[in-house]
Amino acid sequence: MSFLLALDQGTTSSRAIIFNHSAEIVSIAQQELPQHYPQPGWVEQDAWDILNSQLSVAHRVLAQAGLSAGDLAAIGITNQRETTLVWERTSGTPIANAIVWQDRRTADLCERLQQEGREPLFQEKTGLLLDPYFSGTKLAWLLNNVPGARVRAEKGELLFGTVESWLLWHLTNGARHLTDVSNASRTLLFNIHTCDWDNELLEVLNIPRAMLPEIAESSERYGDTATGLFSAPIPITGMAGDQQAALFGQGCIRPGLVKNTYGTGCFMLKQTGTTLVRSANRLLTTVAWQLNGQVSYALEGSVFSAGAAVQWLRDGLGIISTAAEIEQLALQTPDSGGVCLVPAFTGLGAPHWDPHARGILAGISPGTGRAEIARACLEGIALQTVDLVRAMEADTGISLPELRVDGGATANNLLMQIQADLLGIPVVRARTSETTALGAAFLAGLAVGYWSGSEELELTRRIDRVFEPHISRDKAEAMHQSWQQAVLRAKAWQQ
Repeated sequence: MSFLLALDQGTTSSRAIIFNHSAEIVSIAQQELPQHYPQPGWVEQDAWDILNSQLSVAHRVLAQAGLSAGDLAAIGITNQRETTLVWERTSGTPIANAIVWQDRRTADLCERLQQEGREPLFQEKTGLLLDPYFSGTKLAWLLNNVPGARVRAEKGELLFGTVESWLLWHLTNGARHLTDVSNASRTLLFNIHTCDWDNELLEVLNIPRAMLPEIAESSERYGDTATGLFSAPIPITGMAGDQQAALFGQGCIRPGLVKNTYGTGCFMLKQTGTTLVRSANRLLTTVAWQLNGQVSYALEGSVFSAGAAVQWLRDGLGIISTAAEIEQLALQTPDSGGVCLVPAFTGLGAPHWDPHARGILAGISPGTGRAEIARACLEGIALQTVDLVRAMEADTGISLPELRVDGGATANNLLMQIQADLLGIPVVRARTSETTALGAAFLAGLAVGYWSGSEELELTRRIDRVFEPHISRDKAEAMHQSWQQAVLRAKAWQQ
């Protein structure tokens, strides 16, 4: 019996998960990944830490399961998406730290491009807004600020990639410089109509095309692991950005289905099939995946800080010692006592798109304690999701019947109940919270015939629990109105 290995390279950790044919987890290994904050609003990671941690957990998960490379049918890769790396073509050495998707250093460049009237061009071609979130302006910053980088790039000496490209390049010992359509669509450089790099956008950002990876489908054979990395070469056959992989792993293979992933941030995607849905409410149009020549699209809302807010309570305030403790602490109070926490630590994502917003704790009174702050933190995560749902419903004219959820924070039953209460619809939690890795495994497995097709994949879907709403719609609306007032106060804080 063979298995599939998913490499899930996330913002705060690298994970490796082995799945069997029933889409069950056989073994899992995880290693935390440090982030660096050189200046307020800047977020970086060491590119070697990304690679080495991912290789380390890959070897560890095989050892835990008592398996060897020969037991694996294929590898699927999924990754934190817009994080930007540049490395030397010949040696594979990075020229600087990776600039993480949360980083806000290119806010001024984005605003200058907006003032020049460029945003409609980018929005029409890429489905994205001009925001520091995306890779294109990060790459421009590296070329303009790392000494000698632009000259070297124009000579063809440097390569650009997001995390999956960086991993694939090293897994194949430099043989393949590839990305898939889902990751390419997050760069501000990719035309979602032609499914190719766009020369006009490259010219606006002054980026040499020779740096860019080849674009592939999300499920095909990209290459094999290089000799010496594992006990035998392993085919690498699946690749997708983490949120698109989660959409696939949640079984949202048919148009109209919606999932929300609760990780470092929150990311809601609605699968729209072959139809490009243009948002009038500042959501994103993105590529979901490409299979057998057919491109599927999605409508996306992005929240930058979800689990990151819980991490701040642990590491910044020290009011909890582990992330899991927040649930019991928040249960000590029936409500937040009027406290609102807007976790805009690195700006606000959809539908606000304010890179200058910063986190704010509002409504504090003498009775405010640790429990109220913990509860406000969970409510802040859920209220950001309410904003996404309302924007998505306005764009499509269709009310959401349920919300499929996954990600580490969904283990928090109180958070999921708060989410259902505020939305007024059922929240459906998958049996495995590792749907991102599962999506990568699905894509890899399809390419090698491990599964026959989407019908067989849908049979593997398992539900853990459904959270039904309990509070009145009047109470939910009052909480949302208080939230909106707090968000207004958080906006434009650092301009």
